[in-house]
Amino acid sequence: MSTDTLVDAAALREDVKEKYRDVALDPHGEFHFHTGRPLAKRLGYDDTVVGAMPDAAVESFAGVANPFSLRPLKPGERVVDLGSGAGFDCFIAAQQVGPGGHVVGVDMTPEMLDKSRATAQAMELDQVEFREGLLEELPVDDGQADVVISNGVINLCSDKRQVFAEIMRVLRPGGVLQFADIANGQPVPEAAVNNIDLWTA
Repeated sequence: MSTDTLVDAAALREDVKEKYRDVALDPHGEFHFHTGRPLAKRLGYDDTVVGAMPDAAVESFAGVANPFSLRPLKPGERVVDLGSGAGFDCFIAAQQVGPGGHVVGVDMTPEMLDKSRATAQAMELDQVEFREGLLEELPVDDGQADVVISNGVINLCSDKRQVFAEIMRVLRPGGVLQFADIANGQPVPEAAVNNIDLWTA
């Protein structure tokens, strides 16, 4: 991993885990970001698809945009979702790739993984699995993905160069990256970069 980051990566991860643990356990609580079905509608997800999902599949969704608006997935594709949370985008992906495809969600928050695994089982989505891991050290073999997706999570990683290196490693030659995120086009003062609360707020 590169060592040119200014923020304490371990401390940042713990802060992110704490916030998203709350989203998993209390999805209707008060957060500084939108969640659930109202957010999915606001971001342009298909009402029919989302409406057919059980509450557990949608209520902890906390993305920033719709990565599927860039390109619908193709039947049979192998997909890796970075920072899969409670699994909402994985469940959308599973419906698009069908039973011949495969979707791997990677997340570091145990409560999110528990929820996503239980929901996938309840929805009988055998082509979906969830693995515990970091975006900087993806638990995925080289060249295994046709598509990598992510929704509002890369911005929460301190070492983005390493994250993108991992994305390139797991994508097959000619594979596709479809991600939605928050970006800042202005210089950020060093004091702000070092402030973990600003990263997660």
